[in-house]
Amino acid sequence: MVTAAQPLTLRKAGTPRTSGTPRAVAVRHLGPNWYASVMGTAIVATAGAGLPGDVPGLRTVCTAVWALSLAVLVTLLAARALHWTHHRDQARAHLLDPAMAPFYGCLSMALLAVGGGALVVGQDWIGTGAAVALDAVLFTAGTVVGLVAAVAVPYLMVVRHRIEPGQATPVWLLPLVAPMVSAALGPLLVPHLPSGQAQETLLLACFAMFGLSLLATFLMLPVIFARLITGGPLPLALTPTLFLVLGPLGQSTTAVGKFADFAPGVVPAPYDQGFGMLAVLYGVPVTGFALLWLGLATAMVLRARRRGMGFAMTWWAFTFPVGTCVTGAEGLARHTGLVAFDGLAVALYVLLVAAWSVAAFRTARGLLSGELLATPR
Repeated sequence: MVTAAQPLTLRKAGTPRTSGTPRAVAVRHLGPNWYASVMGTAIVATAGAGLPGDVPGLRTVCTAVWALSLAVLVTLLAARALHWTHHRDQARAHLLDPAMAPFYGCLSMALLAVGGGALVVGQDWIGTGAAVALDAVLFTAGTVVGLVAAVAVPYLMVVRHRIEPGQATPVWLLPLVAPMVSAALGPLLVPHLPSGQAQETLLLACFAMFGLSLLATFLMLPVIFARLITGGPLPLALTPTLFLVLGPLGQSTTAVGKFADFAPGVVPAPYDQGFGMLAVLYGVPVTGFALLWLGLATAMVLRARRRGMGFAMTWWAFTFPVGTCVTGAEGLARHTGLVAFDGLAVALYVLLVAAWSVAAFRTARGLLSGELLATPR
């Protein structure tokens, strides 16, 4: 079992002695961390659709990328169902491993990201009605899973996991960020609900999840930063997880921007205007801190790379968190009218596409070679 203090090195091991078909055996070591690939792919589509200007063919490419994320999600859901059916011992071990249990938040965020992408770009291909229905199902499922994970994973960390102070990593943020993704994507469904109580209830429920996730993140971030200051750099394979800190920062900025977009006509005055002020007064300073953390995390990754950091599934941490910063900058551009935020969104999107290309290529190569599904060493 991989812990927070162990590198995620992999080897081409022989097939473990376990019952079931070859396909079932192949997914024995398929953990919930694989849902990060769905999140990272879906955010490329949704973030690209909100970029300034009218780049020919960009929206079509984004829609194709969203379709890819949907296909990967369906494939992973089937593979994980096979995993739980044939390898319940391994699945239970994941829940009891403090390094792996937080990744159950990725399931929630994968469902939410694909659902939100259906309304942002997917409707171009499947129609508005189908997109609304798909998002409604995925948003509901993702929100329920996210809220359960936000309670269950910290509970397990307290009563079942045995954690040393030096084991704190940004991975612990994953179940706490999931409700923030619901908060940011839920407003997309507001116009498709009956006006009045239904719309206002959903929007304020998203605002409540914004607060839930934000305050929980404020509790966890000092623990993670103290670990870095007192314990030194993370193990090489875990260094990319430093980018996970960008997730709650970018996603919360995106969320307040969405509240401001959909509050007029839904929330009574003067609160509807308050959301517009919150989008700027909250989003600008948080984006500033996100850029500070981006610089720190990049420096640490470059250091780890010079010391031999190889590819692991943790490289997907370079995608979704950066994508939330793109959507956050896009929201600030809408509400401030400043070209500077448009430029920031474009620059971060270029970084996102580069990171996604590398992670996707290395993941595909690892799957074809069998390394990524081999027994962890």
